[in-house]
Amino acid sequence: MDAPEPSLSAVDTPEPSLSAVDAPEPSLSAVDAPEPSLSAVDAPEPSLSARPALLLATALCAFAANSLLCRAALETGAIDAASFTGVRLASGAVVVSLFVRARGEQIGSGGARAGLALCAYAVAFSLAYLRIPAGTGALILFGAVQVTMVGSGLARGERLLPRQWAGMLLALAGLCALLRPGQAAPDLRGAALMATAGVAWGVYSLLGRGSARPLAATAHNFLWSVPLVALFVFVERDHLHASPRGVVLAVASGAIASGLGYAIWYAALRHVSASRAAIAQLIVPVLAALGGVLVLREAPSARLFVCGAVVLCGVAIAIAPRAAANPARG
Repeated sequence: MDAPEPSLSAVDTPEPSLSAVDAPEPSLSAVDAPEPSLSAVDAPEPSLSARPALLLATALCAFAANSLLCRAALETGAIDAASFTGVRLASGAVVVSLFVRARGEQIGSGGARAGLALCAYAVAFSLAYLRIPAGTGALILFGAVQVTMVGSGLARGERLLPRQWAGMLLALAGLCALLRPGQAAPDLRGAALMATAGVAWGVYSLLGRGSARPLAATAHNFLWSVPLVALFVFVERDHLHASPRGVVLAVASGAIASGLGYAIWYAALRHVSASRAAIAQLIVPVLAALGGVLVLREAPSARLFVCGAVVLCGVAIAIAPRAAANPARG
């Protein structure tokens, strides 16, 4: 009766587990806090939980929507490239800032690097789509994004597993097969502009990986981009034109697909490595092509579905977690 109860074993009193959502990682900038180098055998990349995976999928759909909105507006002449870019960034700045204020937060602070990268991406993106087809543009854009982000990840100590290399190469092969047959050689200036947009987007993504408040950081970046894009609009002032339809498409691109889409992307990047994020973005050209069939009424083809399936398989192989070794049986 008087004897003290024995202490509980570790099996009887497990420590409470914390999910990635309950215990977020500390805010680290992409430059100041490089990730440690991990070998493929000792430290495989963990699988994505449901919430980060949903954030990543939503952001990728927003990226595809941007291509469709830009294509619908510029190819039909509903608005010029400078006006589209200006309305896109300005509307994105307004909407994201309102969301930040509604949540009782302060707009993020910091330098202008991310805002400059965002503006450079948006300007080059619009100008390129005046010269090259949407499919070719998407391939160049996300190829440049992948080179930028994977190259940065490798330079900072990330190591790709053989499975990730295989998946990435399979996805790239699928994209090349999708775009090669029947495609004329792209305009050199347009291709260079889209490659510039891809590098700028890769830099923007890398700068946002350590953001502790993604919505506030996105508002800050959009606000910085507005005066920068105003210079572009001023230079093109003699060629400005816009129909109501063009303005609506630009606002949808800026307020929804860009503003909210980029905030979601920043939130997803807190749980995804640079290499995995770059590889996952290879899905976007396929989504854009499928959107062209469903939304813009472009003629579907067997090549589209076959090559799209190859890309999706490659991405699935690259971002899937490595199977853990079976525990020793005793």
